[in-house]
Amino acid sequence: MDIMHNMSYVLRLKGYDLPHEGVFPAFLFATLNYMIILFCNLTIIFTIVLNKSLHQPMHLFLVNLPINDLIGSSALFPHLIKEIMTNSRRIQLSACIIQAFFIHIYAAGSVFILTAMAYDRYIAICYPLRYNTVMTNAHIMKIIILVWSSCVVLIAVLFILLLRLYRCRSEITHSYCDNPSLLTLVCEDTTINNIYGLFISATTQVIANGLVFYTYLRILIACFRSRQSDTKAKALQTCATHLFVFLLFECLGLFTIISYRLQNISPHLRRFMGVSTLIFPPTLNPIIYGLKTKEIREKVLNFFKNKHILLII
Repeated sequence: MDIMHNMSYVLRLKGYDLPHEGVFPAFLFATLNYMIILFCNLTIIFTIVLNKSLHQPMHLFLVNLPINDLIGSSALFPHLIKEIMTNSRRIQLSACIIQAFFIHIYAAGSVFILTAMAYDRYIAICYPLRYNTVMTNAHIMKIIILVWSSCVVLIAVLFILLLRLYRCRSEITHSYCDNPSLLTLVCEDTTINNIYGLFISATTQVIANGLVFYTYLRILIACFRSRQSDTKAKALQTCATHLFVFLLFECLGLFTIISYRLQNISPHLRRFMGVSTLIFPPTLNPIIYGLKTKEIREKVLNFFKNKHILLII
């Protein structure tokens, strides 16, 4: 059967090898974690969208992060929960490709969005008098469009190169679908795919890391030169939280990328780190970026207080 032209072909994933007594705790953890991710990220999105006072550059950039986190977590959790419930490791090729596509969109989106947010903080702290002139709505929309269009184009090309190849295997070497695991199904030369994959990974990492570390270095210098202690403390706190999230995602993501190219890495460790990239950032981002932001926190608290009063009445 020609797998190349049969998108309903069933693939077999590497499972998590859960013992019988561990199935229910794993199902409970995955379900609760996904519900928390949905609730927290949707709360941040609706809070920013529905409050005109939050339609500021920083918040307009910020709203893209929970959208991206929902894309990544929704690509993983529904199939993960189904796999735990049914103990089935099967997935259709078409579903596998869709899952992989959106997981890669999430990965690229996280890097680009965090970079755009670092740029916004750089202008706000280093050039406060020029901030409103530079960060106009038109400029913000151009950056947001550039971020998402870059993600879609880069990942679309990656999967176009993948789909042109003939596949003759059905065993996925990972617990979820991504480009490297789909390449293991291919029975043709994958040199072009490997070169392009390494090229976009290296290019995005160099550009993103370079911009982020440059902007935060300039922010730190500006903070230490500032004579206003409250401004300095607020800026340093903002830098610390943003840098923590960026480094967390980078460490998890880079380990996952590198682990595919190292044969002696434990497959269990590879699966754990890969899943962690799709669990921890979407769970932590709403707390670190949303609820720690004073304006958003106040709006969220006021909303739930009003709902509580209405329920009492």
